[in-house]
Amino acid sequence: MTTLVCTSASKAAAPTAQTLPYPSFSSYVRARRPVLLRTARSLTGNPSDAEDLLQTALTKTYVAWERIEDHRALDGYVRRALLNTRTSQWRKRKVDEFTCGELPEPDPVPGGDDPAEQQALRDAMWRAIMRLPARQRAMVVLRYYEDLSEVQTAEVLGVSVGTVKSAVSRALAKLREDAELGLVRQ
Repeated sequence: MTTLVCTSASKAAAPTAQTLPYPSFSSYVRARRPVLLRTARSLTGNPSDAEDLLQTALTKTYVAWERIEDHRALDGYVRRALLNTRTSQWRKRKVDEFTCGELPEPDPVPGGDDPAEQQALRDAMWRAIMRLPARQRAMVVLRYYEDLSEVQTAEVLGVSVGTVKSAVSRALAKLREDAELGLVRQ
């Protein structure tokens, strides 16, 4: 019985001595880094991002270095790694800011007051309330800051509703006459 042997297949199966243009990964990086960095810059537009992108692509190339059969095609492999990595970054990216020709202005506050002016008025109001006698101060705070009714305020303090009404009225009159509040409101 005769066995047929294909000579071209046996030649392909036999290992051939291949001269590698880059004997090591580090020699490849030293030789090709400037060219690859230009490619990365064209993909990112930012020198810092380009260096990060190239570093990631070279890491992927280093991991696959032993599996790459044709070292003459290394540039193509690294360029494909650059492109794939950049595409993955682009897809994962969370868009939380964008550029525009004109900065958006915040919506105007009802009343048209500046927030800094409102804060100054609140601070002046608290200083004026702190200058009130303790009983009037308690009634104003319960009535207007805690938003209790006159009846509820009277119950909390253990006084009559009429006492709450008269004390709050006197306290508001003092606040209207307060010099510091008058300066801030102008």
